[in-house]
Amino acid sequence: MHRQYVGQASESGGLVSAQVALVESIARLTVDMGQPDTAIPALSLRKWEAPTELTSYMHEPSICMIAQGSKRVFLGDDIYVYDAHHFLLTSVNLPVVAQITEASPEKPYLGLMLKLEHRAIAKLMVDSDLPLPRTQQANRGMAVTKVSLPLLNAFQRLINLLDEPDDIPILAPLVQREILYRLLMGEQGLRLRQIAAVGSQSHQISRAIDWLKDNFTEPLRVDDLASYSGMSTSTFHHHFRALTAMSPLQFQKWQRLHEARRLMLTERMDAATAAFQVGYESPSQFSREYSRLFGAPPLRDIKGLHQIIADERGTNSPLKGNQKSMTADLMA
Repeated sequence: MHRQYVGQASESGGLVSAQVALVESIARLTVDMGQPDTAIPALSLRKWEAPTELTSYMHEPSICMIAQGSKRVFLGDDIYVYDAHHFLLTSVNLPVVAQITEASPEKPYLGLMLKLEHRAIAKLMVDSDLPLPRTQQANRGMAVTKVSLPLLNAFQRLINLLDEPDDIPILAPLVQREILYRLLMGEQGLRLRQIAAVGSQSHQISRAIDWLKDNFTEPLRVDDLASYSGMSTSTFHHHFRALTAMSPLQFQKWQRLHEARRLMLTERMDAATAAFQVGYESPSQFSREYSRLFGAPPLRDIKGLHQIIADERGTNSPLKGNQKSMTADLMA
């Protein structure tokens, strides 16, 4: 018992040290950060010095870790809360609403995101002779899990490569492969294996999500999308909702409304033109659904977003300086 206690205490101490090191590394690398992207294409860093408002965006397949602070993500009716002791794993593209809940100038929110590629996961499964998932049941495409010391150490090595740019092309893929391996062998490994395993229901739904993402302006016939996925309509509906927490029509509507918002904000389109551009036939229906999602009619909402931009550029804005603009997230 004494040996077990010593081992647990040592691992706990190592985890604390690794978390402190990650805080220091991200804080140093984000001092003058204007954009979150890094020299490692799949890796981005985040820094916020204050809690944020609710922000909606399409969450890519990725692992998100927090070195300092906390965040919550809403997917349908589900809420995922994570912090320095937990990471967020997302296996497919999912429309979410998110909010950083813990951040201050003294202890800013510091986080990272590493994008995941299904092909890389599938290749590692084959190369490592990892077994295919026993169940074909589709699980939710998002989960929160406790951080482990080996995973933290791997991410620290990946971030350290940002100080050695000449080593990135050779060493970064090796460390990213290790991170994938750790994920596949961990608590959420089954979730990733289901998505990457060709022929599984989760993989078929993932293909449907990709189709919707690329063709959201087109009329949607759920029967046709189910056939494209190789499922009956009822089975497709069930597994799509299980993975995404919404129906295919809700998924398409979310994409259309966000693209319309982007067009009005960045392309200066009027509401009716933006509505037709994203596939709506009725401006009044567009306005009603837009108001339900964003809490205000298009004209008032866009006016408010422009005011946010003006405030961020002002001298008294709490987002001025090194902070990544929240509005950039809204347009993402």
